[in-house]
Amino acid sequence: MDFELPGPRDPRRQAVREWLTANPEPTGRQLAEAGYVAPHWPKPWGFDADPVHQLVIDDELRRAKVRRPTNPIGIGWAGPTILHAGTDAQRDRYLMPLLAGDEMWCQLFSEPDAGSDLAALNTRAVRDGDTYVVTGQKIWTSLAQYSKFGILIARSDPDATKHHGISYFICPMDTPGIEVRPIREMTGVALFNEVFFDDVRLPIENRVGPEHEGWSLAKVTLANERVSLSSEGALWGRGPSAHDLIELVRDRGGVQDPLMRQRVAALYAEAEVLRLIRLRTLTARVKGEAPGPEASVGKVLADEHGQRIMGLAKDLAGTDGMFAGSGPLGDRGGGLADDAEWHYGYLFAPALTIGGGTAEVQRNIIGERALGLPHDP
Repeated sequence: MDFELPGPRDPRRQAVREWLTANPEPTGRQLAEAGYVAPHWPKPWGFDADPVHQLVIDDELRRAKVRRPTNPIGIGWAGPTILHAGTDAQRDRYLMPLLAGDEMWCQLFSEPDAGSDLAALNTRAVRDGDTYVVTGQKIWTSLAQYSKFGILIARSDPDATKHHGISYFICPMDTPGIEVRPIREMTGVALFNEVFFDDVRLPIENRVGPEHEGWSLAKVTLANERVSLSSEGALWGRGPSAHDLIELVRDRGGVQDPLMRQRVAALYAEAEVLRLIRLRTLTARVKGEAPGPEASVGKVLADEHGQRIMGLAKDLAGTDGMFAGSGPLGDRGGGLADDAEWHYGYLFAPALTIGGGTAEVQRNIIGERALGLPHDP
């Protein structure tokens, strides 16, 4: 890890500071039009910023306490795919509202019988003149009940081989024939949804890329990632981190029980290992190199680490941890700024090693691609 961010006199840093001085409380639309939501995108949506430039912008926005718009699927996955393979009309229509957070997006990929094996999907898109008629079911669709649009993959040629005959669509979520059924989790929140398609008609101009070639675009969607400095939160980069928990324990005078104290120390050591792995990945990106196996290793470790953070927080709370809204020390209102976040995180934590690729699948990737072991039968 040998990169160093430019100092205060760097013209890129000064440009961001001047803009923030002129726009001290920018809206999502202002940030998007200025190129600060996705600076690595080409103009007019970004700056074609290299990794160092991205990090400088992240650093300055964080220093000014300015948050980018929230639209994780749209900004992180849908936008880059439309940018990569969309038409000019699609880019003009969708990208700026997406970046500004004006239109929420969801991802219509997973199916009940095609989880980790995504290419085994059964949802059909049958061509009918200048429209496609979509029939099928998607599941685990985050934010579908709030979304204006979804990115959808469906089988458009049932006779093609498994990874062919799939097309990629932009799907307005208010199209007749779409039914969204929220799935309420044990957290009490309905983050995920089932989505049913009953003869849903999508115009041909909503297809992204060539017909039957959607699998390659699905891989673009899933592979896209952006350099970020803030990824240590326990809940997939969000929420409290191990350092938040340890700081809270330190502020309350430490832990007396020797076994519990060892768990706190082990959690700290694990957090440091993950921090160094993230820095290795970041260094490779800054130097223009492809990330090594540490990317997959980091995901496996981070997901299990998040579960251990939340488990330790509940154990530190003792019997008070059984109450909703209790903090790690059983304060019920006197721990972190939002103690309910810890209770929610504990209930949500089992999903960490499943969502975004199961821990088992990630270990297969590490074994086969990094260690050169035989492929899973």
